[in-house]
Amino acid sequence: MILVTAKEMQEMDRRTIEDFGIPGMVLMENAGRGATRFLLEQFPDIENKRIGVIAGRGNNGGDGYVMARYLKQKGVHVTVYLLTLANRVQGDAEANLKFLKPLDVPLVEIPDEASFSKYQSEMAGVDLWIDAILGTGLRSDVKGYFKTVIEFINGLHKPVFAVDIPTGLNSDTGQVCGTCLRASATATFAFAKTGHKIHPGMQYTGALNIVDIGIPSPIVEEVTPRQWLLTRERIQSCLTPRMPDAHKGTTGHLLVVAGSPGKSGAAAMTSIAALRSGAGLVTLGIAETLNAVLESQVLEAMTAPLPETQPGVLGESAFDTIKNLMAGKKCVAIGPGLGQAEKTRKLVHKIVKSSSIPLVVDADGLNNLAGRAQILKSAKAPVILTPHPGEMARLMDTGIGAVQHDRIKCARDFAAGFNVHVILKGAGTVIAHPDGRVFINPTGNAGMASGGMGDVLTGIIAGLITQGLSPEDACRAGVYLHGAAADSLVETIGPYGYLAGDVMGAIPGEIKKIVYGT
Repeated sequence: MILVTAKEMQEMDRRTIEDFGIPGMVLMENAGRGATRFLLEQFPDIENKRIGVIAGRGNNGGDGYVMARYLKQKGVHVTVYLLTLANRVQGDAEANLKFLKPLDVPLVEIPDEASFSKYQSEMAGVDLWIDAILGTGLRSDVKGYFKTVIEFINGLHKPVFAVDIPTGLNSDTGQVCGTCLRASATATFAFAKTGHKIHPGMQYTGALNIVDIGIPSPIVEEVTPRQWLLTRERIQSCLTPRMPDAHKGTTGHLLVVAGSPGKSGAAAMTSIAALRSGAGLVTLGIAETLNAVLESQVLEAMTAPLPETQPGVLGESAFDTIKNLMAGKKCVAIGPGLGQAEKTRKLVHKIVKSSSIPLVVDADGLNNLAGRAQILKSAKAPVILTPHPGEMARLMDTGIGAVQHDRIKCARDFAAGFNVHVILKGAGTVIAHPDGRVFINPTGNAGMASGGMGDVLTGIIAGLITQGLSPEDACRAGVYLHGAAADSLVETIGPYGYLAGDVMGAIPGEIKKIVYGT
């Protein structure tokens, strides 16, 4: 599913009007008519209820005026509350506002807080609000009068139906701009906006419907949006049935370099998750004093004792052995539980710079790159980074708040700047590729907030690359599978309390669903 930014949508609107000659009035009519249809689907019993359209003076308000007209024609009791003076409305919105008078649609002008106070008791009696105040172009915090109105409506605890996007929500980042109307449902136009599909925007959007307003496909191709929502259909193109004569020699061999004292479980889970995703062979490179422990934990994987600088800790002395182990492997997963000793840090840097096969870097692999991210530009092979927001902040030498404020831009800029694939984990995991393309993952749930989940994801992605998927396809399929496996556990175990090991066990079942469509 294509996701668009406000700028991309504005450009599509402009080209549709100027290049194709489709009037803005037609687009607005299509938008209002389609939004009304969705409103009636969501709230089929509104004939005897009072509907309030709370509107601004721009095109978002114009869409609301169209909706008011259609609702009036269906016999619905609807009133437009205009947050400005009618003579300040211009363009296509002005034309649609004038259409309301012949239909006897009540219009209440409340341009300021003084007039607003006079109508609060009347507005408190509205049963359902249509939010047509501001559209997708909002970039600064909502303040003053509009903030007062938004907080008043939220305080009524009545259903809200948003036109295009809830007022106060940044359509690109999904962040709340000061305050935001919380919608039960939203009708958006032409394409979903990125803010609809990333947290916290999803919590304010409610049920989302995409209304076709008539944007010609050549316009879409010319603007070329660079954001997508991952779908099962896209993942199905990556995961296909195996040939009947497949064997472990044809399904790839992965090398995992992980673990340190107290963190051997991370190494084990990464290895097993790779096998659960279908990798034919996995060799776990582990500090030699931990080898006996890991051999008993990963029965299906092989282990390779590595030279250590001190008990359980790897350093540059292990590099030559690791380099030899890379021969014949399709991928290296490095970092889970590895530790952050200075000699370990140097080992990670050396592997990143010298590996000729794809690298999946997680956890301490990422922490050992903090402050030295420029090393990534020296990589000879594709690199996939799988940071959570804290690890991303350390890589960028910034705060977690800055990362979370615009997760898409953060991941995209880092991926493009360092020529790596970035999987920024969290609610609505963001997958950014070096060419600027970004995917948002819809699978997964809050029950995944427990230890080991990242180690499992690392193993899945590395396991998929080992089987022959491109780094791009492995990132997208791995993240989707990881979340889908956890979603299946919500149905069988509960909303939380399941473990990373449970997610590993659910991976083959999710692969079956995708490959065979069950």
